[in-house]
This record gives sequence, structure tokens and C-alpha cells, in this order.
Amino acid sequence: MALRKTQGVVIGRMALGESDRLVTFYTREFGKVRGVAKAARRPRSRFGSSLELFTQGQLLFFETERSDLVKVDAFDIVHSFQAAWEDLEKLALGSWVVECLGRLSADRDPSPTLYGLLLRTLKALEAPGRPARAAFCFAIRAVDLLGHRLRLDRCLACGKPSPFSRGGARLDFTAGGLVCEPCAPYGSDGVDLSGAAVGGLRRLRTLSWEEALRAALPPSLEAEMAGAMEAQMARLIGQVPRSARFRAQTRLGVSR
Repeated sequence: MALRKTQGVVIGRMALGESDRLVTFYTREFGKVRGVAKAARRPRSRFGSSLELFTQGQLLFFETERSDLVKVDAFDIVHSFQAAWEDLEKLALGSWVVECLGRLSADRDPSPTLYGLLLRTLKALEAPGRPARAAFCFAIRAVDLLGHRLRLDRCLACGKPSPFSRGGARLDFTAGGLVCEPCAPYGSDGVDLSGAAVGGLRRLRTLSWEEALRAALPPSLEAEMAGAMEAQMARLIGQVPRSARFRAQTRLGVSR
């Protein structure tokens, strides 16, 4: 057995057997790691509350050649991000962030930049402000880091530069970017975008993280851009994330 130590964040967890827990971490040195925490569900477990979703900690684990699952030996809390649990909207948004990361990242494919983005997002969700903007900015950057960057500077069919002189544009997920209105096939795999939304996405890509969080955006425009990124995430995953449905339910509850 090889003993490994790294810093990581809990991005998923589920019950396993009578008393164990299957935990998914996103780590700085090893990328996504899935492991078994023995007896973690017992009342006097040595793990305590350390394996809660969003928790950042120092992970100690054993790996063997016989299984892709590691044995979690210890996980010492660095930061719990508890404030993200205390607000229903933040909980829903944080759950969407870690679910997308968990489902789109490969096991043992390290990306320190993606790990840093995850931490910045959780810190922004925990802080006062606009949690939805933090999740939206995470999506813009995460799809690039995961290798799914959309081309937004020209039509992928005819090469016409954006913004287009007439009509809007279609964000075609199969093509991997913009297609102008005359070139967009009916019913193509994507979403329609206004010229302002295309420009907004391109601008947010160029801003620093803090600048993107503070950028002034009309609510309707931000909702349009965020909807496009959520649609791309769902397309990449192959279905609407469970956490997206949870968020929709929380919105409905608040409106009532």
C-alpha cells in the first residue's frame, strides 16, 4: 500500500454498507479521488463532521493496485465552508458546482488551477454578495479548464466575425461555439443568444476572478448568460444535474 497526503475538498459522498461512507474528493495533487472511509457513519466515528460536502482538509489515504477506490485514513479540516450550508440558495449553488466538477472531471487527472477555482468559488459562496454570480463565473472558467472551451469570436460555419450584423446567434454545443442565424440549422443542439450575451461572455473571460464577481450586468442579461452555461454543463454531463433540479425547487419555494 502506498500512503499519499494532499489537500482536498469533499465534492460528493454516499452511504456504503452499514457504517462506511464512499467519499469523492477533488485534490490539489491528484485531481478527483474516490475513497472509502471506514466506520464514518458511526456515532463516534473518528472522522466526526469532517466529511461534510464542501469541506476543505488535509487528506491522508492509502492506495492499492487492486482497486480504484482508496482507503481514507484521515481528513483533517482546514475550512468547513459552513456558511454555504446555512443558506438554501448557497447550498443549492454549491451542490451544483461540486456535482458538475465531479461528473466532468476524470479520476486522477490533477489540475491545480481547477482546484484553485473550486476554492475561490466556495469562498465567494460563503461571503456576502451574489452567490449566483459565483457559480456562473465558476462555470465559465471550469468548462475551459476541462477542455470544453466554446469559440465565441466567429461563426463556426461561415467564418463571419462576431458580433453579427443581423439577427442573434446560436451557441451550438455540438459544433463547439457560435453559429450565426443564417447558418444555424433548425433544432440544432444549443441555445439562442443575443449579441449582448455573446459580448458579455467574452468580456467575463478576460476579467480577473474578483473583477468578474463585481462586474455590472443587467439581471436579464446575466440570467441569459448563466442559462447558456447551465445548458452547456447539462449537455456535457448528458442530463440535467440533480442539484439543478434542487435549485429550481428552492426558487419555487422562495417565490411562494
